[in-house]
Amino acid sequence: MRISPENIQKVLLELFVKYKFSLEKAQLLANVFTESTIDGVSSHGINRVPLFIEYIKKGVIKIDAEAEKVATFGNIERWDGNLGPGIVNATKCTKRAIELAKQHGMGMVALRNTNHWMRGGTYGKQAANANCISILFTNTKPNMPPWGGKDSRIGNNPFVVSIPRKKGHIVLDMAISQFAFGKINDYKLKGQKLPYHGGWDDNNELSNDPDKILLKERGLPIGYWKGSALSIILDMLATILSAGNSTCKISSKEIETAISQVYICIYPEVFNDKGLQQKLIEEIIDFTHDVEPIIPGDSIYYPGERSSQTRAKNLKEGVLVNENIWGKIMAL
Repeated sequence: MRISPENIQKVLLELFVKYKFSLEKAQLLANVFTESTIDGVSSHGINRVPLFIEYIKKGVIKIDAEAEKVATFGNIERWDGNLGPGIVNATKCTKRAIELAKQHGMGMVALRNTNHWMRGGTYGKQAANANCISILFTNTKPNMPPWGGKDSRIGNNPFVVSIPRKKGHIVLDMAISQFAFGKINDYKLKGQKLPYHGGWDDNNELSNDPDKILLKERGLPIGYWKGSALSIILDMLATILSAGNSTCKISSKEIETAISQVYICIYPEVFNDKGLQQKLIEEIIDFTHDVEPIIPGDSIYYPGERSSQTRAKNLKEGVLVNENIWGKIMAL
């Protein structure tokens, strides 16, 4: 079913106010969930709302808590999320990393004890809108086997890089698994198979069946052994920089919570050659676009380009929403 963005935002705002969020936080949450859905990332937008409310009911997410600074080292800071809502904490820490970058040229905030930030690209866009480059990542519960292993011991640790651009920001937002688990669930809700292998089934065979992969959450790392190594490194960095929980510690909890994240922002305007930077970006994009596609009629995209096109379509036609998910939200 298609629903107007205005209606989604209105319903979500009413929902979050009902669950005792302040009006300011309810507006932020409603905006982030809606914007992700408009951009075509329902898996980390509206589809996550029922689970978000469930975690509030279980006390996993503390409604009134938010991130606080616990240590400062010049342009590097450590913060504690106090198990507050991941969106609220991530927005606050991105804002702080931007402030540090504009003061020092580069700033970093390492955050511990927070919850799922939903769509990581949200904070990449936040940084780009402030004319900052960003490098952001988070660890997660174990949902991929280390390469060659049977059981999940590493996380799909989402990784974000954003670059400000006049004609539309560059935003890379990817899990270290071939498919984010929210995206796998998205295919499950649609009754579809994945277009490529996304994880292992019970027989230790690679599969594109969402149900078989989700049964034990054994995702496939991007680049096989390379993705496995990258996941381990990101977990190490997030853990040591924040002095927070590793994927190992997170695995001891029944529900994924108290995770660790890193927010790095760079202010490229310190070089005083903004025109040159934009020219170089366009050179790379033009060179990438100017290639013959394998399938005639296909297009080649830079990171973030397709979501911009999806956004334009959804703003015009309304957002495609799963009826079952919408029904759960209305019931809540």
